Amino acid sequence: MVADNSTPIIPFIVRASNIAKELMQAAVNHNVSVHSLDFRLLEVQTLSLMIGETQADSDEWAELSQSDINEITNELYLNPKFELRQMYEVEIFSIAEVGKLDHIELSIAGNATLCKIYLTIKPGSELIYNATFEEVFFELIMKKKLRANLMIGIFDSMMHSNLSEFIAKIKVNGSYRVEGQERFVVGQGLEPTATVDDQLIVHYDKKQNGLDEAQRIDYTKRGYLVSVVANDLLIEYIKPQKGTSGRNCRGEYITQKEPLVQYEPTFTIGENILRDENDVRIEFRAKTGGYVTFEGGMYDIKTEMDVTEISFRSTGSIDTQMDANVSINVKEKDPLKDAIGTGMEVTVNAINIDGNIGPDAKVTAHKAVVEGQVHNSATITADDLTINVHKGKAYGKVIHIKRLEHGSVDADRVSIEQATGGIVHAKEIDVELLGSHTKLTASKRIEIQKLQGGENILTIDPLLNESREFLDDEQTLMIDVKKVIHEVGKELSGYEETMKKNAPVYEDIKQKLINYKNNGIKIPVAYAQKYKQLQEFKSKLDALRKEYQEKLDHYAFISGRHRALQDEIFEARVINHDRWHNYNEIIFKLIDPPIDITFIPPENSVGGIFGLHVDDEGIYSIKVLPK
Repeated sequence: MVADNSTPIIPFIVRASNIAKELMQAAVNHNVSVHSLDFRLLEVQTLSLMIGETQADSDEWAELSQSDINEITNELYLNPKFELRQMYEVEIFSIAEVGKLDHIELSIAGNATLCKIYLTIKPGSELIYNATFEEVFFELIMKKKLRANLMIGIFDSMMHSNLSEFIAKIKVNGSYRVEGQERFVVGQGLEPTATVDDQLIVHYDKKQNGLDEAQRIDYTKRGYLVSVVANDLLIEYIKPQKGTSGRNCRGEYITQKEPLVQYEPTFTIGENILRDENDVRIEFRAKTGGYVTFEGGMYDIKTEMDVTEISFRSTGSIDTQMDANVSINVKEKDPLKDAIGTGMEVTVNAINIDGNIGPDAKVTAHKAVVEGQVHNSATITADDLTINVHKGKAYGKVIHIKRLEHGSVDADRVSIEQATGGIVHAKEIDVELLGSHTKLTASKRIEIQKLQGGENILTIDPLLNESREFLDDEQTLMIDVKKVIHEVGKELSGYEETMKKNAPVYEDIKQKLINYKNNGIKIPVAYAQKYKQLQEFKSKLDALRKEYQEKLDHYAFISGRHRALQDEIFEARVINHDRWHNYNEIIFKLIDPPIDITFIPPENSVGGIFGLHVDDEGIYSIKVLPK
């Protein structure tokens, strides 16, 4: 503290229960700053009262000694009829000089209930130990507590033990500079537990938040249905619980209000929802995957839903978990309307669409059937996909298309009844009737039953499922590994030669050491050291042999994988069961060398099984192969 320049007041003694209030009053009475005043504690008197015991003693406060205070039980502290207060006799005076610890930034604060009191020493504070340090330090803490209207000698039994290690550090070193904030518990009352009002938390509904990445409401995603999987927590009822009372470090009894009860469940549940109850809550969980329904006051889970259409007006986009086992049947069949409206996004386990998928719509499912057509700006993705008329983009594992009209397809296996333009990428492609302007690219097989048009490009590309960058990386890796093999092999060769030269010496020393040991003769140090050196050399040699073999194995694996990709093209086939009409191209894309081998079947020539052939001179060509 810094001394005030105003005229010092004459020290005086007061007896009060609130020292902070008395200091403020003294400052007003003497027209000085409260910061210019200090006090000295002369006496503490602790009083207790048990309300309503008898008429005679209900208003009589009894004085407690420190031993009496120590014997107060928690049960008594938590009795609302038990009251505590303290009276303090202090001498108030003007600050004449800076106190010994006034340069330290030290504060007292508590939690919200004042049941836990903390002493905080801020960084930069420097404490110097002397004979009176502990007395002055604890006196300063006590005065800080009194200014905060906290009780002395009650609920602070842990203070000395909590500060003992800190003080010992100062005592041992003579001084201590606080680098990081130091915090200690110097008071701990009986913390109450809060009352819990009942709550009904609808968890499943939170899964559809209708917000985009910028946290703006997306009205197309308004949660027409909410999917769940088995064991998902759907609804939770938190039971009302009255809190427990407490008493804080001001001696005040803390009581808790009665809980509010407003949300007790009145609904019923169907057979697909499990109720689990304990003393604290009731949980309603999904027994199976599906979507949540609430009809006639009953929650349940269903797996199949019929809707007329999925559009902005009727449902908005539908986003369910793929493993939630939800199946949707979209019934709109009118060819002039869209069953899946413009811009709608649908994610579901299975979907059957009786009509069309509109512009910019996106459908994702494990299994999907489209009885209408897919618009040229729409995208549909499904492991198992069937489409009537396809003009958009389709992705999946197994895809069947009745009529492809300039759409694009990317899958493992694709079968098309009629293709009139479009782009198809797959491992295997089957086309019943091939029209014109269609690009078919496969890694294993393209098979055509009937050919009517022309301007088609039939490509075999073993890198269909691997990028050219992947191949380049593989080749670079092979070069690097081969270089390492050469370097390790060179080093290994040197070690092998050295070991071969020293083998007789090594064996001679080994036999001598065995002889010395068998005959109880002390082994000469020189022999032991030489044998150890040879052993270490042999260990290094063994490690090099192992590393060399590992590099060889690694190279064999990489080159084998690379070779397998190249070899696949010789197993691939383009099969045409009809005659060739108009202009069509067959292309086989080689990996090594990276060239395209092209064959243009002559007009009206017989179809057959076409594959890649290489002659004795290494010339590649596409030929008709025997069946």
